[in-house]
Amino acid sequence: MDGDSEAKAPLLVVAASEGRKLLSGSGSGRRSRTLSRGYSVNSLRQEFVSRLPAKLRAGVDLESVSLIDFHKITGLTPGEKEYYEKQIATLKSFEEVDSLLASDEIVEEDLEEQAQQERAMKISNYANVILLAFKIYATIKSGSIAIAASTLDSLLDLMAGGILWFTHLSMTNINIYKYPIGKLRVQPVGIIIFAAIMATLGFQILVQAVEELVKDKASEKMTTDQLIWLFTIMLSATVVKLALWLYCRTSGSDIVRAYAKDHYFDVITNVVGLAAAVLGDKVLWWIDPAGAIVLAIYTITNWSGTVLENAVSLVGQSATPEVLKKLTYLVIRHPKVKRIDTVRAYTFGVLYFVEVDIELPEELPLKEAHAIGETLQIKLEKLPEVERAFVHLDYECEHKPEHSVLSRLPRSQD
Repeated sequence: MDGDSEAKAPLLVVAASEGRKLLSGSGSGRRSRTLSRGYSVNSLRQEFVSRLPAKLRAGVDLESVSLIDFHKITGLTPGEKEYYEKQIATLKSFEEVDSLLASDEIVEEDLEEQAQQERAMKISNYANVILLAFKIYATIKSGSIAIAASTLDSLLDLMAGGILWFTHLSMTNINIYKYPIGKLRVQPVGIIIFAAIMATLGFQILVQAVEELVKDKASEKMTTDQLIWLFTIMLSATVVKLALWLYCRTSGSDIVRAYAKDHYFDVITNVVGLAAAVLGDKVLWWIDPAGAIVLAIYTITNWSGTVLENAVSLVGQSATPEVLKKLTYLVIRHPKVKRIDTVRAYTFGVLYFVEVDIELPEELPLKEAHAIGETLQIKLEKLPEVERAFVHLDYECEHKPEHSVLSRLPRSQD
């Protein structure tokens, strides 16, 4: 590995470290800039290939999207393969930037995709209503606590579905005077509420199942007629939920994917609930409440993770190094940019807010400087990951950062 250190395509490593140095605002970050506007993605690709070690040359395919066919290469460690895959992914992100900026048209959300999202939500809600009615009947017929857990899950599906549908409508109905930057943050808030309800359901089922185990009393056996109804309803519900999961999981909308996650969870709860109910009736009675406990723990773990994931997106977490490299490449390629002081991106809901500080020639007229900053802002906001971009223009980069980071809330004004 040490012998190949110089041959491991350091150009893209420099690009990655460049984004981090610029973000840190250190003096060395401001003074060292290897990439320039002369480096197009094609020249970066050529230099990357030219610096590859000999053992990788056999797998190079310049016509392929993947650039390197790793199946033709032997002797690579998992760490080396991961390294080169990340470099190729970086090149692809640069190509996406060039392709996006080559078009003068601002990419709008595809109307067909939007219609598919609304259709998926409507179908999911209608299916939840029908399945809830059947599951209530199955619960009454069987008396199983595991089936009851699955039924309560379907009941909360309706509640959560209503929350997500309201979230979707709220995002599309914008009052720019009350919400000047839109209402995209309603989406993670809606998903957090949805996930919190599901986690609460899991805790309620857990308590009820533990109580059944403490009682140490078997329930009445189900008749053949009850078992037939139980199998018919639960298996039908499982097939419907599986079909809905396959339909919703391909959507680009986080809300529809939340529906998909719920459908997948329903498939698991239906199968485990049915198995626990039948085994509890035919083998050992305690399998039924034990199955309910398993479902409850799965529910709490699964949806607590969803709460955490969406909560983090609302607190300003930094973008990944891959996104920062992509942004840095776009800024470097912008005309008249003398140096880059800062490239910063952070979550503020589903998408990123981006802050860029650039240095322009001191003698540049205000009109021309404004045009450079505005066109750079427009370019940044064309990226699908970016909701809003802010470009700060300066004539030097040796000053302290423009903004301080608050470590506590200011005192309230009486």
